[in-house]
Amino acid sequence: MPVDWSRFVEVIQRHQRFLITSHIRPDADALGSELGMARILDALGKQVRIVNGHATPPNLATLDPEGRIQALESADPANPAEDREVILILDTSAWAQLGPMSEVIRASDALRVVLDHHVGEDELGAEFFKDTQAEAAGTLVYQAAIQLGVALTPEIARALFAAIATDTGWFRFSSTRSSTYRVAAELVDAGVCPDRLFRELYEQDTLGRVRLRGRILSRVVAERDGRFVHTYVLHEDFDATGALPSDTEDVINQTLAIAGTEVAVILVEQAGGGFKLSFRSRSQVDCSQLAGQFGGGGHKAAAGAFFDGPFDRAQPAVLDAVRAAMR
Repeated sequence: MPVDWSRFVEVIQRHQRFLITSHIRPDADALGSELGMARILDALGKQVRIVNGHATPPNLATLDPEGRIQALESADPANPAEDREVILILDTSAWAQLGPMSEVIRASDALRVVLDHHVGEDELGAEFFKDTQAEAAGTLVYQAAIQLGVALTPEIARALFAAIATDTGWFRFSSTRSSTYRVAAELVDAGVCPDRLFRELYEQDTLGRVRLRGRILSRVVAERDGRFVHTYVLHEDFDATGALPSDTEDVINQTLAIAGTEVAVILVEQAGGGFKLSFRSRSQVDCSQLAGQFGGGGHKAAAGAFFDGPFDRAQPAVLDAVRAAMR
């Protein structure tokens, strides 16, 4: 269903004080969409605060040189929703994905608005503005700028280009359409330097990140005549390599470079226990359905979930689910 932009514009115009948030373990689509939306609201004279349940990963801090995005644990004020009229939730429709921000949202009387491109949604008590055909949340924020009559500044364009480019695998995923390139062209015209942005996002690896990636790739196992590949990360791997949890982002996409791969899975142990699950598919296997079996969601080609249990339970449960889907 297309977004009801007339209603979205009405909500924005009627209110003054906004809190913007997104999912835990924020990626460049979440962060770029938040920063882009915040600057759009700035241009309209609104009061804007951005707070997430998790801190911005160090490798993505370049997207927010002003440090505008706060983590809830260190947010000022401690209750970032206390004086807000609208809580604008970007790039997720699930309580679990909001992490500690979910309690802030539940306790607030502010109007809840969701702008998202993922399949499926929880009962958030919100107005939903969704387009599951959009390749990124950043695309929807770009459309919001057009609908609100806000000119694309270099700062807005840079944030939205990062969001769209990263969520499409730098325009190589099947979600990329001709319209994606047209939007990208407008953002470049507005002042984005794609080569510089690419270097900032992808060519600033730490030695720990490289070493961790080596461990992950050395554990890759191929099944089903090479059509299904899987690997994992344990908490001890971070200490052994000097890497950070955020250094696991995008590693799963490297497994798709193995010839013949149709489905890829990675399990990443979390500091508080349990495993983050990431699914990727180049076949008829629907990642959103796989993730849904574990309380998660996403898209047909890419999705994520969480398994609350030890590795000896998580791995067989996840692998068996994928094997069943590939029959």
